[in-house]
Amino acid sequence: MSTSPVATWDTIQDVFYRKDTVYDMSWSIPDLSDYIVATAKNGGPVAMIRDERKIMLLGRHAAGKPKIYVYTSSGILLSTLTWDLTPPVLLHFTSQNLIVLSDEGLYRVYDLSNPTEYKQYTLGSEVSSVGIIEAQAWEDGLVVLTGDLQFLEVRRWGGGRAVPLCPSELKELPASWTLLSPDKSPSGHVQVLFSINDTIITLDALERIDQHVSRGPFSQIRISPNGRFLALLTVFNTLWVVSSDLSRNLSEVDVSQWGDGQPDRVEWCGDNAVVIAWGGKVAVAGPGGDCLIYDYPPSAHLVGETDGLRVISSHVCDFIQKVPDYSLAVFKPGSTHPAAILLDALDHFERKSPKADESVRYIRAELADAVDTCIEAAGREIDSYWQKRLLRAAQFGRAFIDLYNPSDFVEMAQTLKVLNAVRYYQVGIPITYEQYTSASPTFLISHLVSRNLHLLALRISQHLHLRPDAVLKHWAIAKITHASSQSIDPSERGIADDHNICSAIVAKFQKEGKRSVSYAEIAKKAWEAGRTRLATMLLDHEPRAAEQVPLLLQMKQDKLALGKAVDSGDTDLVYQVLLNLHSSLTPGDFFHLLDDSLSPNLTPAVNLLQVYARQSDRELLRNFYYQDDRRTENGCLDMEEAGESASVEKRKERLGEAARHFGESKERAFESKMAEDAQRLLTLQDSYQNELSTPTHQYYFASLSVDAFIHALLVGGFSKRAEKVRSDFRVPDKRFWWVKLKALAEVKDWDALEVFAKAKKSPIGYEPFVRHLLKVGEPQKAVSYVARCDAKARVDLYVECGEWGRAAELAREKGDKGRLEQLKRQAPTGLAQRDVEEVMRRPGK
Repeated sequence: MSTSPVATWDTIQDVFYRKDTVYDMSWSIPDLSDYIVATAKNGGPVAMIRDERKIMLLGRHAAGKPKIYVYTSSGILLSTLTWDLTPPVLLHFTSQNLIVLSDEGLYRVYDLSNPTEYKQYTLGSEVSSVGIIEAQAWEDGLVVLTGDLQFLEVRRWGGGRAVPLCPSELKELPASWTLLSPDKSPSGHVQVLFSINDTIITLDALERIDQHVSRGPFSQIRISPNGRFLALLTVFNTLWVVSSDLSRNLSEVDVSQWGDGQPDRVEWCGDNAVVIAWGGKVAVAGPGGDCLIYDYPPSAHLVGETDGLRVISSHVCDFIQKVPDYSLAVFKPGSTHPAAILLDALDHFERKSPKADESVRYIRAELADAVDTCIEAAGREIDSYWQKRLLRAAQFGRAFIDLYNPSDFVEMAQTLKVLNAVRYYQVGIPITYEQYTSASPTFLISHLVSRNLHLLALRISQHLHLRPDAVLKHWAIAKITHASSQSIDPSERGIADDHNICSAIVAKFQKEGKRSVSYAEIAKKAWEAGRTRLATMLLDHEPRAAEQVPLLLQMKQDKLALGKAVDSGDTDLVYQVLLNLHSSLTPGDFFHLLDDSLSPNLTPAVNLLQVYARQSDRELLRNFYYQDDRRTENGCLDMEEAGESASVEKRKERLGEAARHFGESKERAFESKMAEDAQRLLTLQDSYQNELSTPTHQYYFASLSVDAFIHALLVGGFSKRAEKVRSDFRVPDKRFWWVKLKALAEVKDWDALEVFAKAKKSPIGYEPFVRHLLKVGEPQKAVSYVARCDAKARVDLYVECGEWGRAAELAREKGDKGRLEQLKRQAPTGLAQRDVEEVMRRPGK
């Protein structure tokens, strides 16, 4: 049986604190004072490098370039990194990376999952020239104090520019300084607090404000985890705790009574207490001057957490915290809380004592609260024995409640299983329940993945019913990176090796990821590692063409990329690929790729290219037709452009090209001749237009058909030129007579029309003369041509001209009495009817 939890408890003014030993360290480091140490939050790893500013005994450390050692919180070595730059001034952990900054302004971002690979950035030549004295960082950036005593901010870890904050006006180094990250700063931007003389200055990008504190100088400034409080240690060893805006004084304690000399370090223990370390002592300070003192080696390293303090020494990793309220309710000596009584009832029940029933009856009204408290208290215990004991008590109490939702119980059991797994010393992540809930399960999984603990991360994801995509993706990339890091020329790797890796990744994804994981990012990593064939194999399993195609283009797998885009049925994606290839390939390579005789499956892409080029890039379409030996299509394109062009010269040029393209094909001789005729006609029209136009009257013949051209010339009075056009273009007599009839009628040149009609026998007859003149509203002129028409049609034509009497006379001459009667009945007016009757009354035939 484990010892009682209260065995590690101590009190400060009725407030309970506890110190639990989490690990006995596995390393063999006798003294941490030789190192610059950095520790990740939430139970993360420890990084250290020899402090070259300190004088050390010869032989105490290995010769050669400095090494950065990364350990778990249990002291197990994770990796060793060689540092070949100038001495570092900062080691800092983000959630995924280790940041190391040199005093010349160079910093490296190490990926914890593959620490041999890093990205290096510089803060600029100006920073390099003055150097860096100190630096502090947060999750997304850092602030440096340069050699010229100015503060610079760097946002994010991608090589961003160092942005100066407001001038500090420092003449000497500040006694101490700290930064407020954007999530803790009241302004939402980075702020720097530094101590100079007896005051504190706040500094950001816009202003420098003297807080007029008058209690300094301060040798240590620390912000609480929630950003609401400041712990200020004066050079006179007075610990002053105030609100972060320095407006409220919370406590003031003289710490010189607890130790000699100036303290080495000040840290917050959660948001509840301040811890001071110097010599071999670690003191938890109470507000009234009381404290708890723990003995450690002089080099113990303090790590402030959201709910406590991690102490890492050469021998142990401890966790100090204020005892949680749930634990107090259950375990505080003499507690009468229902949860404490429920735990006691469980003891009686297991001993088969009747007092168990008495205890349950006593707290019956508060049994639900007792169960809830036991569940929450289980989460706050590190010892698995007491976790199980408290959950057993909750389960026991639950049996006496008629209606109780067990989801909290189940969730806590799941969470504790996860926490115990990662707290195991070989994993070495002593994360607490409070840290776990505030950071989220995905943070923990990300932490495990960054250490390549993929199997554990995958099992936790499954246990918590989380999507395993991120874990599987990282595992696949790590597998490819590891295989590629071996000293083998990529060109010497056989297809079997790529196939084996691809098969392993696909099988794992299908088994664990339910086929929802994207292969594109993994394929990109394979390509970046020189494994193009493996990348192509992986992309074959990517179901989303929008993810496949861009990477295939990057890999220069042009035909495959276009084929995938076509197969997707996404026209926008096909256009994207076509335009990308058109801009990156030579015309010959581009059109060879689209040769549908070589790749029939690309025919839809070829069709889409033609649609796009016809609308937006005619030169591209022309080149495509030329490369594909499509003479007829090129000729049609020339004809189309000739019709669209406003320039006569351009149209003549395009018509000539069309005739040439059509002429290159025996089957298109007719089209070639038509294009030549069109060019010849346009040339003649342009010539006449220039010859006949005057300053007062401009003629426009271009774009007219042959008939319309002749008509325009006749209307203009240029009959000889019209005859020439007729002759040059072999216009048939019937068409010419029709055109001239309409033209002379349009200009009302009745004499010319009469001469034209009498010139020779009309090839179209004379009925068209009558009907056209009627159409243009000239019935009197039309009558003169009726007598020349066919005898059978004259009666009707006279009627159409309104000459009812002449129509009746003609019918009478024919002896057609029936038609006379019909004319009489159809006469539209009394006058017309009298004309018909008068003819009918005449004697004779």
